[in-house]
Amino acid sequence: MDDATETGDATPKKKSVFSLGRIIPLGLLAAGLVSFFAFELNQYISLNALKENREVLQSWVANYGTMSALVFAGIYAVAVAFSIPGAVFITIAGGFMFGPYYGTIYVVIGATIGAVGVFLAAKYVVGDVLRAKAGPAIKRMEASFRENELSYLLILRLVPLFPFWLVNLVPALLGVSLRTYTIGTLLGIIPGAFVYALVGDGAGAILDAGGDLNLDIIFAPRFLTPIIGLAVLACIPIAYKKIKARKAAPSV
Repeated sequence: MDDATETGDATPKKKSVFSLGRIIPLGLLAAGLVSFFAFELNQYISLNALKENREVLQSWVANYGTMSALVFAGIYAVAVAFSIPGAVFITIAGGFMFGPYYGTIYVVIGATIGAVGVFLAAKYVVGDVLRAKAGPAIKRMEASFRENELSYLLILRLVPLFPFWLVNLVPALLGVSLRTYTIGTLLGIIPGAFVYALVGDGAGAILDAGGDLNLDIIFAPRFLTPIIGLAVLACIPIAYKKIKARKAAPSV
């Protein structure tokens, strides 16, 4: 009898780092990102592209209506799923094509779908490998994060200091549930998406007047202040739990 038979082979085998279940999804993501640059598709995600193709974009919306909205949301989802840079320009294009309100809705739908795809890939494809390599440190972070996971996720989404792709990955490594991640992403990206959709909505008039679009608008006090205010509100449950725990702790 061989060793495997003698031991009964009762110990479950760990999933190999190089198994097809890991390689295929990672390969698809890498191939998508490489293809994006190889076919020079990045030239279509810029303010110059919006200037040059604005009449075409407007005609698509006028002629195809709902279909153009579905295609736009699909393109946004793919861009986020493959972590393609320049999603802010697609958001501006959404505001330009559909207006600030519908543009925000389509952006949020597309971005949430794409972000959930990245989250699932990170959690089930490479999550356990990265968590194992991180060691005890990730366990401590996970315990703290999961106590107030929705609040932390909202803060990460609301504050425009954290790269979108990074916020897509970190919750997966910290054991955040899919439900919480989806809700936090959906709600947390609305303010920023709306601001850039507003920029896109006014893009036509600005370009007609010979002006340039200013992406720094999100840092203007009238936009940044309410976003920071929402982030502060998201901190309240965290602060409340910490204060409550401190009061409940036995005094020495």
